[in-house]
Amino acid sequence: MKVLYAEFTALDGMAEDVEWRLLEFAESVRNEPGNVTFAPHRRVNHPNKFFVYEVYRDEAAFQEHLAAPYQGPFNDFLAGAIEEPKSQLTFLNLLG
Repeated sequence: MKVLYAEFTALDGMAEDVEWRLLEFAESVRNEPGNVTFAPHRRVNHPNKFFVYEVYRDEAAFQEHLAAPYQGPFNDFLAGAIEEPKSQLTFLNLLG
């Protein structure tokens, strides 16, 4: 399994647009054959902050995700809509 989470902060006034685009993106990602989980969240006390938990079948499935045709347009949108230069990824190892 390839497990990670992504975090990013919408610029002021952009959070609703980020949410809408993220939900649209999630629909595509969830249809990838190697995707196990793609769960976007918005923080309760900081509504400009987003958290996305992702699980892929394996490294190959994750690489296919990165190469998907909708990946580039989504990341291009984020580049102009979030505070960070890009989403911040943290990779995890499942214990047990």
